Amino acid sequence: MKRNILITGGAGFIGSHVVRLFVNKYPDYHIVNLDKLTYAGNLANLKDIEDKPNYTFVKADIADLDEMRRVVREFKIDGIIHLAAESHVDRSIKDPFTFARTNVMGTLALLQAAKEYWETQPEKYGGKRFYHISTDEVYGALEMTHPTGIPAPFTTKASSGKNHEAYGEEFFVETTKYNPHSPYSASKASSDHFVRAYHDTYGMPTIVTNCSNNYGPYQFPEKLIPLFINNIRQRKPLPVYGKGENVRDWLFVEDHARAIDLIFHKGKISETYNIGGFNEWKNIDIIKVIIKTVDRLLGNPEGASLGLITYVTDRLGHDMRYAIDSRKLQRELGWEPSLQFEEGIERTVRWYLQNSEWMENITSGEYEKYYDEMYGK
Repeated sequence: MKRNILITGGAGFIGSHVVRLFVNKYPDYHIVNLDKLTYAGNLANLKDIEDKPNYTFVKADIADLDEMRRVVREFKIDGIIHLAAESHVDRSIKDPFTFARTNVMGTLALLQAAKEYWETQPEKYGGKRFYHISTDEVYGALEMTHPTGIPAPFTTKASSGKNHEAYGEEFFVETTKYNPHSPYSASKASSDHFVRAYHDTYGMPTIVTNCSNNYGPYQFPEKLIPLFINNIRQRKPLPVYGKGENVRDWLFVEDHARAIDLIFHKGKISETYNIGGFNEWKNIDIIKVIIKTVDRLLGNPEGASLGLITYVTDRLGHDMRYAIDSRKLQRELGWEPSLQFEEGIERTVRWYLQNSEWMENITSGEYEKYYDEMYGK
């Protein structure tokens, strides 16, 4: 079936993996990648598919309602996968207004543009879908009631490795009450509410997913894993918030892309699905795994980079623990993560070390200058 799918934020980290998957897997779909190309958007992430006949890139701002109306109408969009967002907590603390504009007003503009266009079609909402990707941070934080670890709720290939444990008895489920603690998570919580409100008020076919921390190739190097890989390579300090005791659930980005594909096609309208790895790690422990892996692949003596760890003042409002229960997704649609963390980290570190030119282009800012010249600021 011919479909016209709009993927927002498709030049970013997760978005580029989703765009690549859809372009390659569905040659009969026309995939429209819409991205504003802010600092975190990079079309070099999609060099391998940019000339595919079923792929189109559009530079636009999701908060521009008139432009969203034009894009949805021009490309006859019948499905939207909405990933575009400001996502870095530290930046949200310094500039909450940008996060409110992009994450809240941008989502609202996209919803309204889709609603207006779809309501003009003979089948109205038939065959349409608005899929909104959110974060586990909207739920707030969980207590670390068992710091030494307890068995995770169920075993998957990804959770059966050395770190098959959880740091508390509670997990975020789809009905967990929202309790955001940062401007970033507050903006995402608001956007989630707008998506659900458009279903409840207008009958729009919406789906929301909330995902745990992603890692893998093409992640912007302000995030922990690529930042530390690059800093180890350059012998720079590895800044660790507080004591590094905060716990996060990690998921390889390609597993997230597979989940998005599955949910977009088979998920139930108006439902929420949590996507997680059942793969909890303290920040300090994941940092030590990164150090060990990078040092080994660079031929450094084991532990050579441990001295680069530098403890810094903790982040404001830093949540202690996130942990996703994704058993609903496993039970209803059969998805589970495919990689153990050690395997995923090995693949990730190798990719960054083998793609130093990509990293240097990012850290130097050269890619932004190129886009300013090509598309205008």
